[in-house]
This record gives sequence, structure tokens and C-alpha cells, in this order.
Amino acid sequence: MSLLTVGSVAFDAIETPFGKTDKIVGGAATYIALSASYFTQKNRMVAVVGGDFPQAMIETFHNHNINTEGLEIVKEGKTFFWSGRYHADMNSRDTLDTQLNVFEHFDPTIPESYQDTHYLMLGNMIPALQAKTLSLLTNRPKFVMLDTMNLWIDIALDDLKDIISKVDCVTINDEEARMLTGEYSLRKAARKVMEMGPSTLIIKKGEHGALLFKDDRIFFCPALPLEDVFDPTGAGDTFAGGFIGYLAKTDDLSFENMKRAIIYGSAMASFCVEKFGTERILNLTETEIDNRVMEFVQLASFEIN
Repeated sequence: MSLLTVGSVAFDAIETPFGKTDKIVGGAATYIALSASYFTQKNRMVAVVGGDFPQAMIETFHNHNINTEGLEIVKEGKTFFWSGRYHADMNSRDTLDTQLNVFEHFDPTIPESYQDTHYLMLGNMIPALQAKTLSLLTNRPKFVMLDTMNLWIDIALDDLKDIISKVDCVTINDEEARMLTGEYSLRKAARKVMEMGPSTLIIKKGEHGALLFKDDRIFFCPALPLEDVFDPTGAGDTFAGGFIGYLAKTDDLSFENMKRAIIYGSAMASFCVEKFGTERILNLTETEIDNRVMEFVQLASFEIN
């Protein structure tokens, strides 16, 4: 089934306790689409970049069967840029510089060839743009997933609640779930978010895994203890890409299949953090992915007599 990802394609400059980078390609749509490309061959992207964006990276998208007809290139503009420094625990970071550049005036346009999209991933961006994107699709996709962040809870809460009411799945972290609902208990917070509209909610807990809520059922996926964690920047988006990419591949929205999808998403995120930027997720093999998934299975598999 076809998947459309809408969000940012950007440059990042990252510093962690394990090293630093100059400008490298990042952005929510980049990580989501690359991760999903290992599962679905009908992969589309809507984003905007400047004339400084490397043609080699667009060719990389094509090599991953990512259709870039919806990637707007503003030749006289500059690509969105973000710079950040991670603390020693790798769970918190400081933003050093943000330059929205062409992303400041991003106005999503959906090519006609994308109108048959079955699965839609709305990457983290202004909620009003997420809502506009959904409205531009003539036929509502079978499954619409939304990512958001604490900034929009602070400054665009009404717009955020509006788009949440129109999607099937929301993915946020534990801090954001508590901010959005005023509930400390994640189970109570999940119930309140789902009362806003979505039937499915994923609460990410970083190095402590992720919780899947669907209707009245709950599933917990642990995080895989890794020997090397270099850069967590794109982990959440890579997770989302693996999750929705697997759903698009299998075209099965049952709770049991979503449990499998969250394992695949977690496996993809575990690869992402092992190198800076997209480096680790550019050339994965099917065997590597399958072996990593089995590590997750073995991590939490047990029998009770």
C-alpha cells in the first residue's frame, strides 16, 4: 500500500558526548521516509528544501524508492537548519541554533499522483499545516498518523486538538502526553488523548521503550540495550517510519499486527542511534533488520507454567 510522508527535510549540526558533525541531512520527513522504505515500495514525500540541498541526497531518496515529486525546491532559498548539543545522559539537549529558512513559509501541495495514498504520516510541524495536508487529499487515507511536540501544546493547543480529532493514531512522548492531558498516569493520559478522537496512541519513552494503546488494549515494547548510542536525533521519526511502513506493507490494522509494527519501528530506531544522522539507516539489509527484530523478541519472551 502507498505511504505519504509530510514534514521537514533539513540540515542538522549535532554535538553529543561521542562527537560532533558539521551540516548533515536530517528532518522528520527524511528519517520517516527512509525508515519506511525498507517496508513499502510506494513511498512518497511532501517537503520543501532550498537550492543548497544536495542533489546526491535526492538521488539517495530515489534509490530508496522514495517518490520526490512532492519535494519543492526553492532555488533562491536555504534549507531548514537546526543545531543542538546533547547532555551526558543523551536524554536532554540544548538547541543552539534554529533557522527555519524555506520551511517558515512551507505550504504543502499534494501532487495529483499522490491522491491515491492509503497511509499518511504527518510529521512534526505546525498543527494547522498538518490539518491542511489532510484536507488536500480528495480521498481520506485508510490510516492517518500524527507526530507532534511540546511546542505546539504550548502555543497552538486548539489547532493541535483539532487535527488530533481527525487522525487515527497519535505518537508523542511521555512528557508531552502529560502536558497535553494534565494526567501523570500514562494510562489515564492515554485515555484522555484517545477521547479526543484517535483510536490508537503511541507513547514513546525513549531509552525505556514505547507503549501502544488501541481501544482498551495496551502493549509495551522495551527498548533494546545497545553498546553504542551516538545520536538520538532522528530516533523518534525513524521509529514512526518503521511503524507505519510496516502497516503499509502488511495492510493490517489489527491490534496484533500493530504490536508487530511497534517492534519493527523500535528495531529501526535502534539502528538510527548507532551512528550520526541517517548514516546507519541508509544501507541496512533485510537480514540485519530481521536479526534485530529477533533481539527484541528474545528480550521480552518468556513462558509461565
